[in-house]
Parts: sequence; structure tokens; C-alpha cells
Amino acid sequence: MFEDKSILITGGTGSFGHRMTRTLLERHRPRRVIVYSRDELKQFEMQQRFDDSRMRFFLGDVRDARRLVQAMQGVDFVIHAAALKQVPAAEYNPTECIKTNVHGAENVIQAALDNDVDRVIALSTDKAANPINLYGATKLASDKLFVAANNMAGGHPTRFSVVRYGNVVGSRGSVVPFFKRLIAEGADHLPITHEAMTRFWITLQEGVDLVLDGFARMHGGEIFVPKLPSVRIVDLARALAPDLPQKVVGIRPGEKLHEIMCPADDSHLTLAFDDHFVIRPTITFTARTNDFAVNRLGERGRPVESGFEYNSGNNDHFLDVDEIRAFNERAGV
Repeated sequence: MFEDKSILITGGTGSFGHRMTRTLLERHRPRRVIVYSRDELKQFEMQQRFDDSRMRFFLGDVRDARRLVQAMQGVDFVIHAAALKQVPAAEYNPTECIKTNVHGAENVIQAALDNDVDRVIALSTDKAANPINLYGATKLASDKLFVAANNMAGGHPTRFSVVRYGNVVGSRGSVVPFFKRLIAEGADHLPITHEAMTRFWITLQEGVDLVLDGFARMHGGEIFVPKLPSVRIVDLARALAPDLPQKVVGIRPGEKLHEIMCPADDSHLTLAFDDHFVIRPTITFTARTNDFAVNRLGERGRPVESGFEYNSGNNDHFLDVDEIRAFNERAGV
């Protein structure tokens, strides 16, 4: 579906943007892949890695509505990955986080409508489910904006959906590179925030594939959530350094014991498919389908039980220490 199409990625110089770009160029035959970001150095470095005539690089910020309208001219698909993501930074700089994550989402939506973009998928996060920090709250607001945009579209053909998953294994700022750095520096222990803490485990490529599959599946208005394995942080520490003792240091501000991706309060809206969940919109669309039980690929979902919550602590699929090692090796971390 991406053959001879133009795809724009906001925040495209990040690790997700790099992998998405490589996947599009290697697996498909797009007409253009447009990287939209505000960091000229990262764009320069990315240009050196991708010597391909189909690549385009646009300097710009999602806060700049006019620049987004320019960048989306002739674009078929938009992947919105730009965000301020660091929880402590968001707490100290709340207005800056709101400008990028909320007002930036509004700008992306309006630019897509102005250019009659075919489909838009925005990246969400587990922190948007029952948020307890500002970053999560802004991403929840962003999710709501992209879902509601399907009503805002009116006569425009543009459809909007959301893909939600947790921290990517080995991504910048995540626990695996942190533990590995401590091990390399000769630490005498690994700090554990809480002995019961769990996390979902997803590779960068799996995150990219989920977005690409979402474009094929979407009616517009869904929040797609993958079914993933969970890991216990104590098992992760054992997998990386079996001989190092662990020291409990306490949960950090804004951090949850378990990642939540489908809240219990949304159980009446949640459909279970073979390899993913769909959270249906809380609002009724006036000019779009409101039947999300069968997606555009013909896959059929079923309602979950009342009160169902999908979190990393109640998951029925946990990786043991050996499986964590194998998973991390496959993920290249």
C-alpha cells in the first residue's frame, strides 16, 4: 500500500524514525520518505546514512503550523512520532511539553486536513493510560485529539488512528542501556526501583511493524495496542548480570509499578484481536463507521470482559531469564 506513495514522519530523526525509514525503503517502493524534525545536526547525520534519492528532509517544529502545511503538500501518509518524552523534563517544563505534545498534535491534524492526507497514525505511550505525570497527560490529550479528528474531518478523506505501546527495548533512556552502562563501569550492584515492578517488552522493529500494519487495518478512530510479553525487572537484572547483587532504591516520581495499555475504565470499549487490542472511540462518528469489530483486513475482534485491564503485571505471558536474554539478543541490545 506504500508503493509510489509519499510518507512524512514527524520527529523522524529519532530511533523510531530511522528504523521506520529503513523499513519503508527496503520493504516497499515509496515515492518519497519525508523526515520532518527540528534538529539540523541529526538530519545531517541521517542524510549520511540514507543515501537514497527518495529521501527528503524538512527542518521544522510541530509547533509551527504553517511549516507543517508546507511539508505535507502531496503527502499520502503521516506518522506522528514527534514528542517531548522525558518525564522529569516535562514536570519541570510543563508549558513546553504542552506546546509540543498537545498544540503540536493539533497542528499535525490541521495540516493533514488542509492537504487531504489519506491516513495519519500518531504514536502514543502506555503513560497515556491512567496518567500520573504531565507527559502521560499530554499524550492522553493527544490521543483524544487524533481520535476526535475523524469527526473534524467533515468532507475530507483523511482518517486518523493511534498506536500505543510502552518503552522500546534498548531505546535511549530505557533500563537496558542504563544497566549495561553500570555493568561496564564495574558497578557492585544494580539499582532496582521495586522488586515487583514489571514492564512490557517490545523491539523497535515490532513497534515499526505495528504502525505499518495499523495503516492497513484502520477505519479511523482506533487506538491499536499490541499483545506483548512482560518482564520482571528483577529477572531483567539477572539476565544482564546474574552475579551482581540488586539494591532496591524506590520508585521514581511519576513512575508506575506496572505499565497499563488498556485501562479497566475502557474495558467496555476494548476489542481483543489475535495479536492486538483495539480501544474504540468514546464518541460516535457522524460520517465514519462506528463498527470496529472487523478491521479493513477482515480480522475480527471480540469484546473483552467488563473490568478487563491489560497491564504488564497481569499479563499471561512473562519471559523468564533465558527468554529475556534471547529476546534482547534478537533486539540487538
